[in-house]
Amino acid sequence: MARTQALMLEIATGDARPISRQIVDGVRMKVATGELALGKQLPSVRGLAQQLGINPNTVAKAYAELTAEGWLESRQGLGLFVAPPRQRLSRAERDKRLDEAVSRFVHDVVALDLPADEVLARLDLELQACAPKKTA
Repeated sequence: MARTQALMLEIATGDARPISRQIVDGVRMKVATGELALGKQLPSVRGLAQQLGINPNTVAKAYAELTAEGWLESRQGLGLFVAPPRQRLSRAERDKRLDEAVSRFVHDVVALDLPADEVLARLDLELQACAPKKTA
């Protein structure tokens, strides 16, 4: 049986988010950008915990959340895989989360006293960098 590759996630001990949230956010980003392709197998709970040097229960919690949200699917006896894309959140929930994220962003950026056009240009570059990668 082929071994799964390491899941290159960055966990920051100084981050205000819990480690399980950092894992969830990292996997979501990798799936959304196409870095983790449909059907790709993820490391086992124990494997990722060893890779990151964290408690396996933390990984199990993150994997459970990702599975419940439809990002991952469990295949009996085989492990966890990237699930086929589907609409994971209702339009209302997506709007609510976007409003919250924009509000946090604005509150963080306003103190930097930068021109709005510069902020928008940088934001546009970041969004372009995160756009799903096209496969031939």
